Amino acid sequence: MQPKIIVLDDDPTGSQTVHSCLLLMQWDVETLRVGLRDQAPIFFVLTNTRSLTPEAAKSVTQEVCRNLKQAIALESIQDFLVVSRSDSTLRGHYPIETDAIAEELGSFDAHFLVPAFFEGGRTTRDSVHYLKVNGVDTPVHDTEFAKDSVFGYKYSYLPDYVGEKTQGRIHADQVERFLLADIRAGIQPRLKNLHNNQCCVVDAETQADMDKFASDVLTVASEGKRFLFRSAASLLTSLANLGAQLIAQAEMARYVRGGKPGAVIVGSHVKKTTEQLQKLLEAPGAVGVEIEVAQLTGSDEAHDRLLSDAVEKISEIHNAGKTPVVFTSRKELTFDDAQTRLDFGESVSTLLMDILQQLPADIGFLISKGGITSNDTLSKGLALRTARLLGQVLAGVSMVRTAEDHPQFPNLPVVLFPGNVGDETALATVYQRLNQHI
Repeated sequence: MQPKIIVLDDDPTGSQTVHSCLLLMQWDVETLRVGLRDQAPIFFVLTNTRSLTPEAAKSVTQEVCRNLKQAIALESIQDFLVVSRSDSTLRGHYPIETDAIAEELGSFDAHFLVPAFFEGGRTTRDSVHYLKVNGVDTPVHDTEFAKDSVFGYKYSYLPDYVGEKTQGRIHADQVERFLLADIRAGIQPRLKNLHNNQCCVVDAETQADMDKFASDVLTVASEGKRFLFRSAASLLTSLANLGAQLIAQAEMARYVRGGKPGAVIVGSHVKKTTEQLQKLLEAPGAVGVEIEVAQLTGSDEAHDRLLSDAVEKISEIHNAGKTPVVFTSRKELTFDDAQTRLDFGESVSTLLMDILQQLPADIGFLISKGGITSNDTLSKGLALRTARLLGQVLAGVSMVRTAEDHPQFPNLPVVLFPGNVGDETALATVYQRLNQHI
């Protein structure tokens, strides 16, 4: 029997390689029981911890795990795996989240770092994690992501990354390395010998590598070993083994409501998003609505002025049969410290969600660009408790649908588009796919 795969997702894009399962925006015991009872072998709890301080991320993770413990007992679930899904470019609260999970749900025999994400051009070989930049495999410490002001790091060699992030608690030479040759030959005997939450790092260049790793893990786990994973999305494809989605990516326009134009909300600030936004704004029918976030001074007046201006422009664009593309100004702002940056991000997100809630009621679809923006779209803007994942509209880009009894936007297809996925035309491609019957 396949174990239930429980994914704690630090932003809502980790489901970008699976389909036909539930995303939970809340984690009270009853909502978690809904996920455990669902017929899909996998479900996601969207904790959004990547947008939180380390202390808040730990607290949320502990709360989820404590409730999960109760829900698992009430549902008499014997066989389950826990995955802490995070960013394939190594940004996130590691080891805070895996430590919290181990404290609450332990004891685990091992925890595995599995950051490969093939749809996004992320691979791992010889324990070095790479990101494809303009067709070239580039060690991630040489990319913009390593310079992130909250989650920056110095190493692409994963044992050194572990040493850096655990501040020496786990030394690089204590990390167990599973190399491509090992995985392809079979690793069950080694997996059986792991204990005491051993830290392991895992190579993968193809989905076949991941399938082999997952197969051996599932076999050994079924014999009683307990494993925890810190992974990107590609591992989930192999663990869940769901097969093809119901409607092909290119046909996802079939979910668009009434053949109507939609709306796009762009919050992510990474360079790739900005390039994709420029291409989208060149597409027929897409009209930009720029939000000058530097004007957000923390006062209600500034917020209300920006909100009313945006809503007025959006209404004009929609009434003209076009698609409003709401985006935050692209100028990179600087902050005195990480907390100030997080607080400003919260103000921007609040504004974007207030705009979302005043979108025309008859939009045909919604595209949300950026991980944190997408999480807020689901949990705050649309106030969802759960959402059913339909599948992907583009590799690495998920679509969910609101329930038919949603008070404002029933049966609305919502695209969750990570900030750092796809080439420069990807956002325009998704927009055009959803517009093809309009």
